[in-house]
Amino acid sequence: MKLSTRTRYGMRAVIELAHHEEKRPLQLKVIAERQGISVKYLEQLMSLLRSAGFVRSIRGSKGGYVLARPADQINVYEIFRCLEGAVTTAECTDDAAYCERAADCAAREIWLRVEEAIHGVLGSLTLADVVQQAKACEVEYQI
Repeated sequence: MKLSTRTRYGMRAVIELAHHEEKRPLQLKVIAERQGISVKYLEQLMSLLRSAGFVRSIRGSKGGYVLARPADQINVYEIFRCLEGAVTTAECTDDAAYCERAADCAAREIWLRVEEAIHGVLGSLTLADVVQQAKACEVEYQI
C-alpha cells in the first residue's frame, strides 16, 4: 500500500499547524516553504481540510490557518480518512460477498488484520501525540 501525495502532504500540513498551535495563524506560504509543498497544491489541501472541519482560515494581515479544534482532540485516523479515504487492502474485506472464498480464505484474514493494525495505529494517535514525539526527537538530535 502506498499513500497518496495528498495524504502525505496534508498530514504534514496539519502537523505543522499543530506544532504551532499556541502561536499565531500560519500563512500558506510559510507552511508550504517549511514542508516543501507548492502553495497551489497546499491551497487545495487546506480547502479539503477546512471543509472537513480540521482547519479554519483567519482573514487579515495577521491571518492564515489554524486548527479548528485543539490538537489533542484531533485523531490522526480522522485526518487520514479525510485525505486518503477508507483503508481497504482487498475488495473482499469490505464485502465478503465479493468473493465466494471469503468465508474460509486465509489470505482474507491477513488483509483484515492489516486493516485493523493500520486503524489501530492511526486511531491511537492525536495530533498532539505526533507533535510531542517530534519535539522529543528534536531534543535527542540537539544533544
